[in-house]
Parts: sequence; structure tokens; C-alpha cells
Amino acid sequence: MEVSLLPGFSAIDAAEWDACACPEAGRGRPVDPFTTHRFLSALERSGSVGSGTGWDPRPLVARSQGQAIAVAPLFVKSHSQGEYIFDHGWADALERAGGRYYPKLQIAVPFTPATGRRFLTLPGWEGAGRAALIEATVRVAAEAGLSSLHATFCTAEEAEAGASMGLLHRVTQQYHWENDGYGDFSDFLAALTSRKRKAIRKEREVAQAFGGTIRRITGDEIRPEHWDAFWAFYQDTGSRKWGRPYLTRPFFDEVHETMRDDVLLVLAERGGRPVAGALNFIGRDTLFGRYWGALEDHACLHFECCYYQAIDFAIERGMSRVEAGAQGEHKLSRGYLPSEIHSLHWIAEPSFRDAVARYLRAERAAIGQEIEVLTDYGPFRKGP
Repeated sequence: MEVSLLPGFSAIDAAEWDACACPEAGRGRPVDPFTTHRFLSALERSGSVGSGTGWDPRPLVARSQGQAIAVAPLFVKSHSQGEYIFDHGWADALERAGGRYYPKLQIAVPFTPATGRRFLTLPGWEGAGRAALIEATVRVAAEAGLSSLHATFCTAEEAEAGASMGLLHRVTQQYHWENDGYGDFSDFLAALTSRKRKAIRKEREVAQAFGGTIRRITGDEIRPEHWDAFWAFYQDTGSRKWGRPYLTRPFFDEVHETMRDDVLLVLAERGGRPVAGALNFIGRDTLFGRYWGALEDHACLHFECCYYQAIDFAIERGMSRVEAGAQGEHKLSRGYLPSEIHSLHWIAEPSFRDAVARYLRAERAAIGQEIEVLTDYGPFRKGP
């Protein structure tokens, strides 16, 4: 088996990458839209990653007898922005001790806090391909004298496999909505306590009375002018939350050309123009909420566009899950319960690694307790 680093996603054929990233796509929609070649290439071609961004693409490819049997979206990082599994404290601790945390290696989908496979293999190569990618990436980091390697938002199975190979396993949490066989939104509401049910109905009434209409569009219904509107929403949210939006305007044009069938836009329109909206990506069984923005402030419109419209869509499509992005305890009362999120970490310096390992053990216990408590405080009725 031969493992190599590529200078970018354009250096590998899309069909070859996707045979590992989404082998199920030949039988329908990919499970994970974010590890497809078209999504990662959209980031690269649009300049959202690459020179000057702190995300330098170096995809990893393992080949057997010339055939790609495993790939990984690997990046050289010069900061920890856009990752959502926070290691800023680790960076600060190492540098205060005289070490150098950056650059580091990151196996991830940039700016995308969504769980999915990170060690992407052809069917039948899951064990050997994943092991080859992990071993090769650790070797690259060690030989380059880098501080660390991180694989974020990986699956639980990958986390267990990586831990068995000596990587550190981190557990954090995020809020997800699960479809318990609901026939419609009313079925979902019926599963909630009376107080929470009334609160959600009230929020939906307030949002729907904002003075316009709310609609969901996907595929060819999405027009270039809708992306112009959403770009304004995205810039507004980005400037308020993290100072500078991560994605460039050309990224949305790339998505329109290659991925509009994988996109759900929820638009609130008033006076003939969009005034707010939410961008979602559609997986085979999961709807992934990604971005929200608004040019006008209307009560409860954020909850309606981001959470309730997503639930409506998921139920209508028979999808089992909505992942509404990172953080946000306000999601709990709206039916999104805490779920474990997994990541893997390799630390070069032994004493620093030991300190991080101790921290992760304590954090994991705390996260487990937090999930238990928050789930108990959820909006669902207890018992029969």
C-alpha cells in the first residue's frame, strides 16, 4: 500500500475520491454531502480554503496496486478557527510552556460541525484503509516536527479504532433532533409536555405573522438571486459572530452549479424580497443546518426558519435526523437533544500529551453527566 499527500483536491479525480467518500451515491443521495469531492472542491476553487486562509489542503490518498482505496480531507492549519472542537486552551498552554502549537494537521471538513466519516475507504477496505491513513498522517506530523494531529467530528466507530491505535479520544456534545416515526409536526408536538407544546405553537404563530411568507426551496427552484440574498444574510451573521465570514462569495456560486440538489434554502420574504434565511445541506438520512442570517429583526423568525422548518422538511422526507450546528442550549426546549460528538488527537510532546489525556478523561465524565442532565430537562413527556 502506498500513501501520498496531494497538493489539493483538484489533484485527484472526483470519481476516484467519491468511490471512497460516498460509495453509496451510485444508489442515490450521499450519506454525507460534506466529504464529497464537489463540496471540498467548492471550498478550494472559491478560495475559502488555501493560501492566506490558514486551511492549506493536503488530501491524503492510500493506493493498493494503483487503485485509491482510502482518502482523507487533510489540512495544514495555522490557527484553530472554523473547527468547532475547541483546542485554543491547548495551544495557549503549549506556547506558554515554550512550545509551538502551530502549524498542526487537521482531518476535517472546514467550517462544518457535522458528524461523518473522516477516514474514507472503499467498501471492504474499512480496517486496513483507515489504519493506513492514521499511521501515515501520524508519521507525516512526526517527521515534520508538528505539535499535533486532529480528526474532528469523526464517527464513534472511527474514534474507537483510532483510540485502539494510540490516539486520544475526545467526547464533546451537540444538539440533534431525532425523528421518532412522526407522521407530521403535530405528531412531534404530541410527544412534548403540554407547556413546551404550547410554547412552540406560540413561537410558530409569532414567526408566521412577521408580515411576509416563509418558503422552502431546493434544486432548480434556487436561483442566483437567492444566493445574492443569502450572501447578505451570511455576511451579517459572520461579522457579528466571528468578525470575518469564512466562506467567500464564489463558494455559493460553486454550490449552485454542483450541489443545488443537495441544498435546502428556507427564505423569509417580505415585500417581494428575502429578509432572512437558513441554509441546509441534505444528506441521505440527515438534514444539516448550516447558516442563518437576517436583514430585519422579527421575533421568533430564527427559530422558525432554522429549527421548525427543518423538522417539517425532515418529517416530510422521512429523514431520521436534523443536525442544527454547533452549540446552543436554546435548541433543547425545541426538541433538539444533546448527542455525543467524537474526535481524535495525536500529541507529539509526551508530557503535554499526558496532560491533555488527563483533561480529556475529566472532560468526558463531565460531558456524560451534562448530557444526562440536559436530556432529563428536555421537552419530551416522561413515561407512557
